[in-house]
Amino acid sequence: MTAAGAGAAGGAIRIDRLLVYLRFARTRSAADALIAAHALRRNRKHVLRGAEQARIGDILTIAMPDRVRVIELLSLPDRRGSPALARSHYREVDGDNLDPKGQMSVAPSPVLADVQADEPEDPS
Repeated sequence: MTAAGAGAAGGAIRIDRLLVYLRFARTRSAADALIAAHALRRNRKHVLRGAEQARIGDILTIAMPDRVRVIELLSLPDRRGSPALARSHYREVDGDNLDPKGQMSVAPSPVLADVQADEPEDPS
């Protein structure tokens, strides 16, 4: 079994290698540059090293030059494949409520707005 296959079979893979396999970076050096630029988070925490492990179910936030991508890992690839194969390993998480930098919701939650509107005003 290859080193990449062993990592995927063990339930974890290096995050720099994962970025290459999922086609977010062309090389591990490019993936490391993304990490060094603080453009990658795993489960809301900045990734500090390419050797950090990613697991199934992790949420990755990737600041791309044109937009912010938020993905959930569904499975771990064992090699770099076609774009369609790479997309089968993750799903896009709804990022429609993100501001352009992907930091906070642009509008208040509809649930919160309904609760505040239904509360009676305090007459005192």
